[in-house]
Amino acid sequence: MAYLLVEAGNTALKAAWSDGTTLGKTFRYQGEKMMDYLLSLLEKERPEVLTVASAYGVTVEEEALLRSRCGHLLILDKSHTDLLLRQNFPEYLSCDRAAGLVAAGFLFKDKPVTVFDFGTTLTVDFLSREGRYLGGNISPGCRTRFKALERYSKSLPLVDTPEKITPEGHSVQGSIESGVISGIMFEIEGYTRLRPENIVVFTGGDAIYFAKKMKNSIFVVCNLVLMGLALITDDYVKKNLK
Repeated sequence: MAYLLVEAGNTALKAAWSDGTTLGKTFRYQGEKMMDYLLSLLEKERPEVLTVASAYGVTVEEEALLRSRCGHLLILDKSHTDLLLRQNFPEYLSCDRAAGLVAAGFLFKDKPVTVFDFGTTLTVDFLSREGRYLGGNISPGCRTRFKALERYSKSLPLVDTPEKITPEGHSVQGSIESGVISGIMFEIEGYTRLRPENIVVFTGGDAIYFAKKMKNSIFVVCNLVLMGLALITDDYVKKNLK
């Protein structure tokens, strides 16, 4: 049974076809016309199950349109929380974080896990070795921090993520680069020291960038959220459609 899995985040849309829990071809779109892009994918092939996890939410009109383009539609957003509640996650947890944790619990069964998701926000979430959600934190993501410094100060420039930094900045730009990147690294190190027994998983757009700066062993799973959506979808299909 063919699934189309969609993660509509704050700044980008990621999608992947899957055969059960096995991910196939993936797609990425960054722009304001996410729904138009999704509909263009559905024009090429009709999925048996379409799963959409949206940070913005799916309107009634969009839901009706999507239902007409697939066999079964699953929605995960603030108004559609049933699937995540069945996974024993709190209702406040965003669908992308929950899906990533489903995948982390599957990949590292019977082990405690700390998941860092490097995107518009930096989220840090914790799973017990039994797979129970222990809570998590949210702070601004890397590029969000750079943009905030430029926007809310009168004299600081907007800079991009540097390839390398020095321990101390020796210019305004260098000070911003070192301050933001070092600050995030200190956060990572603090969280990993807090739970030293945990498996550490990085995901999100800046995962590889920060993984290269780590001295300790960590796992990078770039499609963690899509993998979680595949698991959630497959579980739903087995329990409700077969």
